[in-house]
Amino acid sequence: MPKLMRLAILDDYQGVTLAMGPWEKLPHIEATVFQDTLHDQDALVARLAPFDAILAMRERTPFPAALLERLPNLKLLITTGERNRGIDAAACAARGITFSGTPSFGAPTVDLTWGLILALARGIPAQQDALRAGRWQTAVGVGLQGRTLGLLGLGKLGQKVAKVGQAFGMKTIAWSQNLTAAAAEAHGVTRVDKAELFAGADVLSIHLILSERSRGLVGAAELALMKPDAFVVNTSRGPIIDQAALIAALREERIAGAGIDVYDIEPLPMDHPLLSAPNTVLTPHLGYVTQENYRSYFAGAVEAIQAYEAGSPIRVITG
Repeated sequence: MPKLMRLAILDDYQGVTLAMGPWEKLPHIEATVFQDTLHDQDALVARLAPFDAILAMRERTPFPAALLERLPNLKLLITTGERNRGIDAAACAARGITFSGTPSFGAPTVDLTWGLILALARGIPAQQDALRAGRWQTAVGVGLQGRTLGLLGLGKLGQKVAKVGQAFGMKTIAWSQNLTAAAAEAHGVTRVDKAELFAGADVLSIHLILSERSRGLVGAAELALMKPDAFVVNTSRGPIIDQAALIAALREERIAGAGIDVYDIEPLPMDHPLLSAPNTVLTPHLGYVTQENYRSYFAGAVEAIQAYEAGSPIRVITG
């Protein structure tokens, strides 16, 4: 029997981790589930100091070097998914902490992206509310066929979103700093320049990794280029959009609406101004939250612990 391992499971908002993974394979694990997120580092250190291993749910709790150096008992850090830019991989390596990832299932963020697009285009949440209040057909929605889907980023997710848009009969255009015309054309997409992307899109969908290069990339100047009947959808990372600029554009009706799944602060505080912005469909970072994906995450976490204890760590993230 392996020695007792103390495992902290972080940011399990729904309290489902232990029910959705094969944890019975690890009877020697003493797991503690935390359903809240702590942003204060001192409080986080006090919470996590006793643990040998931590399972982090995506980027909900960052692990910079300054935090890692204050956790001397930590030997194994697992992130759900194959990468996590909120965890300092180099600092893990320097401190002898094994940093492992897990598999994921499919591309569930694509599903949610289209849920937000359709909800905005047809006004589904508002129409449901009206119906339940006894009002029938209170607005006229817009169809997607013949309209232009603008993709800010054409990586794996952007390509899948483009394919669905094409099935709806939409014209698809894209821009990112590294995108070439040939790469876009391979997916039936037209590569345009940045200004043309914002000016031409009836629906702008964001599919970039958050980095210093993409932070604030959608700002007041970019939103000012958009059509007054255009929608913005963000299922990538909140800080890619300047949220103050987005809120101003919504309140001044310079764009028709926004579908947002990701925010500058998560969980979203109840006094966040986006909650009172008009013409929005807001979801609580559900992009990767599906039963299939969670089962893949947590089965992978169990495998990572088993491999670490066997002396042969798997899916080690080095940078």
